[in-house]
Amino acid sequence: MPSVRKTAAAVAVLAAAGSTTAAASRPEVYAPPSPAPALSSATLDARYQAAARDITRALDTARRFHDGDRARALSALLAPGRRFLSFDPRGDGRAVEVLGDLEHAEQVAVVVPGADNSLSNFDSPKFVGGGSRALYRQARADAPRTRIAVVAWLGYGSPSTRSTAVLTSGRAEQGARDLGRLLNGVHRMNAHARFALLCHSYGTVVCGKAARRLAPLPVDDIALYGSPGTGAGNAAGLGTPARVWAGRSKGDWMRYVPNVGFAGVGFGPDPVSRDFGALRFDAGTGPHSAYLKPGSRALRNLALIALGRDAEVTRA
Repeated sequence: MPSVRKTAAAVAVLAAAGSTTAAASRPEVYAPPSPAPALSSATLDARYQAAARDITRALDTARRFHDGDRARALSALLAPGRRFLSFDPRGDGRAVEVLGDLEHAEQVAVVVPGADNSLSNFDSPKFVGGGSRALYRQARADAPRTRIAVVAWLGYGSPSTRSTAVLTSGRAEQGARDLGRLLNGVHRMNAHARFALLCHSYGTVVCGKAARRLAPLPVDDIALYGSPGTGAGNAAGLGTPARVWAGRSKGDWMRYVPNVGFAGVGFGPDPVSRDFGALRFDAGTGPHSAYLKPGSRALRNLALIALGRDAEVTRA
């Protein structure tokens, strides 16, 4: 039975996550993305070029409106060699970056981030862009002869931990549909690749919602880490033939969050519990935002999962 202290901490975490800020809304100054062709081998370069043009246009807007944080972030996205399948600067922004050769990869890993991700922090090691680069480097170091591509998928409206949206599945439902479209497009372009979904925090809710509709696709592994729950009662309830992994680091505050699901609030059982039925991997001792930190045990195990080298994954 959890201690009184842990129960009180859990209630405090939920209260903090459910609070809202009274920040005044500001008018949207950024233009929507240009229409892009459906993803295929023939359109891949056109998609990269269209996204680059959209980023350039957004950077001009950021400079014109003296949006310094956004301007710095967008300048970095335009660095030589970076490629984006899609980009949308509105609101907190969305961006889907590709690391490696997506069309010819043998292994494709899609990193699905949790709350508080935005264009302004995209490249931070704690968020999806920076973490995906660390994963790509680790996978290349572990298997230099394997062709792997990593997709940093900020392809949905990541909720704020200061909003009630983080307690419900609304953002995850839409994100799951968009994630499904991405994976269908990549599969059409590269039908021979092996797929892994690496899902962090609220991103595990997105993957939980997406898993059943992805069942016809060859998704071999789904890794859930730092998860508040997936919305499913157990791994079998995800409705996927993929291997389902779960890990939580010893320093992750998520262990204090009650695993409940009631009246649309909360996401149900803990994926790292024995009853859930996932393969549990050792996620080390780091905090909630450090699963993809270079040199960490969690990163090494997630890279091995992405590579399909499940026999080498350190179990919890």
